[in-house]
Amino acid sequence: MLLSVWPLRHKLSQCNWCLGLVYREKNVHFTHFVNEMNAGCVKRSAIKCKFFLVITVRKSCNWAKPEESAEVKTVVVQHVNIQGLGRTKEDLLGYEISDVFHAKNLIDVMKKAHVARQRLLRLGIFKDVEVLIDTSEGADALPNGLDVTFEVTEVKRLTGSYNTMVGNNEGSMVLGLKLPNMFGRAEKLTFQFSYGTKETSYGLSFFKPQPGHFERNLTLNMYKVTGQFPWSSLKETDRGMSAELNFPLGMTNHTLKWEGVWRELGCLARSASFAVREESGHSLKSALSHTVSIDSRNSAIFPSRGALLRINQELAGYTGGDASFLKEDFELQLNRRLFWDSVLSASLWGGMLYPIGGQPTCIADRFYLGGPTSVRGFGMYSIGPQSEGDYLGGEAYWAGGLHLYTPLPFRPGKGGFGDLFRTHFFLNAGNLCNLNYGEGPRAHLQKLAECIRWSYGAGIVLRLGNIARLELNYCVPMGVQSGDR
Repeated sequence: MLLSVWPLRHKLSQCNWCLGLVYREKNVHFTHFVNEMNAGCVKRSAIKCKFFLVITVRKSCNWAKPEESAEVKTVVVQHVNIQGLGRTKEDLLGYEISDVFHAKNLIDVMKKAHVARQRLLRLGIFKDVEVLIDTSEGADALPNGLDVTFEVTEVKRLTGSYNTMVGNNEGSMVLGLKLPNMFGRAEKLTFQFSYGTKETSYGLSFFKPQPGHFERNLTLNMYKVTGQFPWSSLKETDRGMSAELNFPLGMTNHTLKWEGVWRELGCLARSASFAVREESGHSLKSALSHTVSIDSRNSAIFPSRGALLRINQELAGYTGGDASFLKEDFELQLNRRLFWDSVLSASLWGGMLYPIGGQPTCIADRFYLGGPTSVRGFGMYSIGPQSEGDYLGGEAYWAGGLHLYTPLPFRPGKGGFGDLFRTHFFLNAGNLCNLNYGEGPRAHLQKLAECIRWSYGAGIVLRLGNIARLELNYCVPMGVQSGDR
């Protein structure tokens, strides 16, 4: 993968003789050239060989042996300059590039400069960042001194976007307007409108990161969402606001969130069951939630190694509103690479919804199970309690899956388009029910172990970049209960 080739042609005109250094992931290669024409050859060679760094070093640096100089000779980074700033505050960038000053040799300078470049791009306020490394000049220049210059191009004050999204058996069109770097410290104001086959929404959000710690950030949201849920003959309109704080802690990532939402439930069809009609009307939910996650997977779409653990708790009712409950759910995923480039993946989900104050739970807060995202072979969210064909959700559930992904037989298109496809063998199981909380934990486990739905099958999976996956499976549902689809 070509990461970047740093510009050097305009630097060559200032040098009678230069040394071009081409750095690859594992090996360091030196190429000598004496004029600007040869510089172009070095640049093209770097692109062809998939090197990712080209810099120039003046002859005045008086390097001894190139093979030794890059890793052995000590250097001092005297100055780090940033060119091209407009509305961005310099104090924000100081946190991102400060590590470059701690480099001890040329290879270390290049590595730390590359990391600093990635950190600057991560802020989302620059369209491009180029890096120039040169010998120090001026009265205070040291014999082994270096200057590092970051040439940045800021994004526009107002940007727009248009894209389509596909996920969870739904397609949508998304329009967005964004004010990046609103106050000069990577703040972002975003308006987004989404129109989909089952859901329409629009909202305004404000994003504010902590300088020097981009992972620590605050997000404020205002939104309106209208969704249709045909498996329940239900439509729901939510109008709300939320405040969300994200921060890492050790190996874990945490999210603290408050959400206040005015919910309007209605029937999607005249044939809706009486149980769904009873749920119709307005309600107000004010909830605090906390999510902790540990993710060591090498990919969120097609992981071949690593694990994911996500635990979420939600408490509603203590900060106002007429919905009162405690909701707990978790997700666990383990991935391991096997022989012949195959991958074994195991997943487990579960959750419980506990009503507080003797009030019954709302249909919008319950869990749902079934479909390609949980138990394949069953209809979308078509497992568990139902009334006249309308699925009402449950207060407790569990689901698990065992998946084997292998390359396509005979490896057609190996090394190219064929690598996007994988053969998929799976076994899924799960159950969804309501619990009598007057009974003990043993009775709860016994009920969750009854009437288990499960399925098995095989198919083909297509990876769509790093954003989605498309599955075509042949499923055999087993353990089907009365009312399941």
